[in-house]
Amino acid sequence: MAQEVQEITTVEKSQPRQVVKTTTKVTPEVQVEHPQKVFEKKKAIFRTYQVIWYIFGIIEVLLGFRMTLKALGAAPASGFTSLVYALSDPLAVPFQGILRTTFAPQGSVFEWSTLIAAIVYLLIAWGLVELLQFAKPVTPQEVEQEVDN
Repeated sequence: MAQEVQEITTVEKSQPRQVVKTTTKVTPEVQVEHPQKVFEKKKAIFRTYQVIWYIFGIIEVLLGFRMTLKALGAAPASGFTSLVYALSDPLAVPFQGILRTTFAPQGSVFEWSTLIAAIVYLLIAWGLVELLQFAKPVTPQEVEQEVDN
């Protein structure tokens, strides 16, 4: 937002040969929200950050379990293993086929697609948190500090 500055100039002739010019800059007052409203907005944004990182944490744990169980060659018929695969399949399937799966002896598998999925979800969570920065209320001092540095 551009700051509009008005200049008021007065010229005084105190003596016939001397001219004094006085310039005063008048800046409009910045309207600031009530501190309680600012606090409530920042609190809502903070809670949203927490929700985003919590969901991201759950996704990463599921993908981490999936990678570990696949790498160890866990039996897919096991209850816990099938639960982890069922919950993590919708998260990993969009990334399958990007890179080949590495097979090892005794049924061990390293899924590169799961690793890529974990990285993509991290970037999405980070991007959402950064996007919320636009909604965060700022004070005139914060604006001056960030713009001037």
